[in-house]
Amino acid sequence: MSLRPRVLVTGAGGQVGRELLRVFEGRAHLIPCDRNALDLTSPRQIRARVREVAPDMIINAAAYTAVDRAESEPELARAINAEAPGVLAEEAKRAGALLVHYSTDYVFDGTKSGAWLEDDPTGPLNIYGATKLAGEDAVRNAAGRHLIFRTSWVYGPHGKNFVLTMLSLGRERDSLNVVDDQIGAPTSSFEIANATCTIVLGILEGRFSAAADPSGVYNMTCSGAVSWCGFARTVFARAPRLLGGKAPTVNAIPSVQFPTPARRPRNSVLSNEKLFRRFGFRLSPWEAALDSVLAAISAAQLGA
Repeated sequence: MSLRPRVLVTGAGGQVGRELLRVFEGRAHLIPCDRNALDLTSPRQIRARVREVAPDMIINAAAYTAVDRAESEPELARAINAEAPGVLAEEAKRAGALLVHYSTDYVFDGTKSGAWLEDDPTGPLNIYGATKLAGEDAVRNAAGRHLIFRTSWVYGPHGKNFVLTMLSLGRERDSLNVVDDQIGAPTSSFEIANATCTIVLGILEGRFSAAADPSGVYNMTCSGAVSWCGFARTVFARAPRLLGGKAPTVNAIPSVQFPTPARRPRNSVLSNEKLFRRFGFRLSPWEAALDSVLAAISAAQLGA
């Protein structure tokens, strides 16, 4: 392998994909593919692209993430979240490449009182979670070198996410109702990209070669936990300038008062101990990660 590994990044235009390109810049030969460059509903196109690139590593940052819309578009969600990862995994094995794939807290049913471990029984409540779980299975069944990183409540300075939605609504409204009986660990695209880069380059450089094959499932989230309501209140408290000086009131409501097409787990908190034991890496507390994203959003607005 060359000193600069060839890294094919799918979903390169998404929240995590954009940050992956940033952190790997200068450390790898990047081949970014967004939805216009690679149709993940086409196994033939996926196979052709991977064989053309002959990568040392594939990072699959692409996913169908419209949780509620997936209930009415199950075939499309399955094609992108379940079938495409399987094809990527098969081609990664054929090329001798490492596959990095992202999954979700939504593979669990949320009924556990403590943090979820990687080997806890799964039980997705919605189509999105079910298709992501099927994607995990497809990657494992290909039996190549792989890392499956389960993350949660992903957000960043780009795309569509909870933080950007709250900032937009906060500028428009004096008060908002936000669900307070679902808890998880908000995890920024910055943190996911940085953790991924540190871990996978370490693997490719042989820093973990003394131990067993690292292939498997690992939880990868920021530390700590909060409800959606608490998350919204923290966003507003830490971003007064982005709100134009407003301080919207956030009213806590139960999820039964905010019905959605897809059911959500009550407890989405994931234990990150396996990731730390295997790679010696911990992501930042969710509050610190939020501050970094808010600072990036503010800097972008000032530069606009």
